[in-house]
Amino acid sequence: MSDDAAGEPRERAHEGFDADAYRADSFEGWEAAAAGWRRHERMMREFAAPVSHWLIEAVAPQPGERLLELAAGLGETAMLAAELVAPHGGVLVSDQAEAMLAGARERAQELGLDNVEFVQLNAESIDLPLASVDAAVCRWGYMLMADPAAALAETRRVLRPGGRLALAVWDEAARNPWLALPARELIERGLAPAPDAQQQQEQRAAVGPPGPFALAGRERLRTLLEQAGFLDVEVQALELLRRHASFAELWQTTLDLSRPLHDAVLSRPPEEVAAIEASLAERFVAYAAADGSLAIPARTLVARAGA
Repeated sequence: MSDDAAGEPRERAHEGFDADAYRADSFEGWEAAAAGWRRHERMMREFAAPVSHWLIEAVAPQPGERLLELAAGLGETAMLAAELVAPHGGVLVSDQAEAMLAGARERAQELGLDNVEFVQLNAESIDLPLASVDAAVCRWGYMLMADPAAALAETRRVLRPGGRLALAVWDEAARNPWLALPARELIERGLAPAPDAQQQQEQRAAVGPPGPFALAGRERLRTLLEQAGFLDVEVQALELLRRHASFAELWQTTLDLSRPLHDAVLSRPPEEVAAIEASLAERFVAYAAADGSLAIPARTLVARAGA
């Protein structure tokens, strides 16, 4: 695979970024986090439903086609397409973490789906033949990859001529307090590194180091897709709400789903863990109703493009 996509130099992560070390840590982190994602599968499915449905509608799967989901986690987005491509088509659920795929297999069995395949792979190097799928979707995956440009180029490679891609990435941190506030808490306590001035400048101009907000910004996302050779790129924003019955539920869910936060927090002495929890509870008061339930805004960018 070339370092060029559509004849243009590919965007690079910031200087000093160890991509191989990141990939190893990412693999281990998602294997460890899979149990939590399986415990909270229903909550995440309901939260993400507007995004998953948008992605499937954007690629409009047809009977007999083959659809690939990248960084699929438990695979709920691809499974929305299983009946649409039946009886002769199928969907391929892929993820780097085998533990995630184990959960996806269980979900497919629960739904009685028999046209779903499962494959363990890293989206930066897709072990599929050239032009072997009709459509691809990726919900909140590309921004966490060491080299999203490589992953998009690989996605373009495996799509047939006329194939379709739809993806979602998180918009800027200010639009996603459900994720930004815990990150700020860790940074202020010295438990996570703060982005330096150079890193912030690079992120404004190009693709910075991997993270939830690495691809925030419509023009950045559009440019990356066009450099990978995609056509007719359309980028939109979707507003979401992260709902929890209480802060205690949010706290436990966040620890279960975010391995970096889990490890950073629970590595501290019990009294410091309690202080972190109390501080975060104060930060989320602005989103609490009288009964203690939370409705926290979120915004994701969604894009569709043609091969």
